[in-house]
Amino acid sequence: MKHRAIKRRNVVIGIGATAGVAAVGGIALNAGAATANASGSGDSSLVFDPDAYTELTTTVTDTEGTEHTVTYHFWKAITYVSKPVDATYQSLNVSVPVEIDGTAVDASNAPILLANSVGGYMPSSVADATGVGGANVGGGAGGGAPSGAPTASSSASPTASASASAPGANGNTNATGGAMNTNQLLALAAGYVVVEPGARGRGLKNSAGEYYGSAPAVIVDLKAAVRYVRSNKGRIPGNVDRIVSAGTSAGGAVSTLLGASGDSPIYDKRLKEIGAADASDAIFAVGAWCPITDLEHADGAYEWNWGTNALSAGKQVDQTVSKDLGSQFAEYQAKLRLRGLKGSGFGTLTARNYDEYLLKQYMEPSATTYLAALSDSDRETYLAKNTFITWDGEKATFTWAGFLTHVGARKKTAPAFDAFDLSAGENNEFGSATTANRHFTAYGARNDTTGLSTKRVESDIPELLNLMNPMYHLVEKVNGKRSRHWWIRLGTNDTDTSHVISANLAARAENLGDEVDHLYYWDQGHGANTDPGDFITWIAEVTGYKKAKKK
Repeated sequence: MKHRAIKRRNVVIGIGATAGVAAVGGIALNAGAATANASGSGDSSLVFDPDAYTELTTTVTDTEGTEHTVTYHFWKAITYVSKPVDATYQSLNVSVPVEIDGTAVDASNAPILLANSVGGYMPSSVADATGVGGANVGGGAGGGAPSGAPTASSSASPTASASASAPGANGNTNATGGAMNTNQLLALAAGYVVVEPGARGRGLKNSAGEYYGSAPAVIVDLKAAVRYVRSNKGRIPGNVDRIVSAGTSAGGAVSTLLGASGDSPIYDKRLKEIGAADASDAIFAVGAWCPITDLEHADGAYEWNWGTNALSAGKQVDQTVSKDLGSQFAEYQAKLRLRGLKGSGFGTLTARNYDEYLLKQYMEPSATTYLAALSDSDRETYLAKNTFITWDGEKATFTWAGFLTHVGARKKTAPAFDAFDLSAGENNEFGSATTANRHFTAYGARNDTTGLSTKRVESDIPELLNLMNPMYHLVEKVNGKRSRHWWIRLGTNDTDTSHVISANLAARAENLGDEVDHLYYWDQGHGANTDPGDFITWIAEVTGYKKAKKK
């Protein structure tokens, strides 16, 4: 037997309060027994070894401040492909609870939380983790940091203080803007299986000087991780048909991409090249926090949203560029023909009515929830400082202009993502094996300031954009194997991206008939996750886990 027991305590403090929901979310901790037969794998190297675990004990503090002692089995750094480019990144960890607060649990049929720690499209690794929630971020040579965030060293840990390493991020965000371990810890304490995949990312360079982590490496790797889990049905604990992906920022983007692109054949060649398991890569549900996605249209969406806001130093961006990009967004939005969420009262969403839609559907309800939760004295103090809000005792109302002024400085210059000087992290993400940074929009290439000989995007860029954009799989090639359950969150003060990016995603998914739970956190910035307990409860609800455990 390869397993051994280790007793340790890792007290997790400061996860943050949620709206009256504990970490276990009222969910019973005993899972029903699995009846699935073990499925075969085409490669013996991709067979999960049920006995190769270490037994660990940790303490998780839930969102109501109650400590839970969790004993779990931990499988470390399993290479999930048979022909890895770099196993340091192409490996995953598995954590399975076996005892919670002294009561034995059976997680053989529990939901599986597939939690990535990707931030800024940088590489992430689980190789050095000593337990659940210990993935490292960064480590890519020559990649640089994502836009507006510092580079994470190879030893950067998501357990470090995010406020010290990622300006504007909160305590749920790692050094590159990806998710920390809050969701994983709460899921484990709720009796779920937690799978943490590493993935290649931008900036990785081999001995020959070639970059090997640029797009679409991150999504190909995460799909391969899903295939590994699904190919080991009956061997790996948990319900492989109830995989829920979770990620923040770029990790939120690839989480939505996983959900939108399940089993899409456009990835097959690349998955075969790395020896991915012969199994489905479709997932059941998506959890995405501030997903920075739809990158070929992100510059226009950003200027539509934040074009009138100055940078932190008080300087305005080039207004000609801003207006050009805003016009591009208007054309794109019109072509989408999206309708507002049910009950919103909005039909087709356009550049002309999107501000009012965001106000009525998201911003005012968010402010209302925030204000209603304050004490009378605290609410009075807040309203005195924020006179743009009208409060009638039950509801907050304000103008779009007032909201923009309240948020204040925009974080990024123009263009925000395809920078004319190729300085943005996304330019690096779309680099090639031999070129670190490339343009991925016609507008960016046409206005290049680096002296490129051609002012056009390179011929492989359109394919890469399809591989990296969930909207391609939801709009252009509607995917019948997509996830049908979407949890989407964004802070109202997040100027790392445009509010319409996640709102478009939510609208399209619901227009297709999917179940969508989307809201904005009032006065929160990039990477906020203020209702993690609610997310854990939501997983049980959409996967039917509560019902399964009552049988």
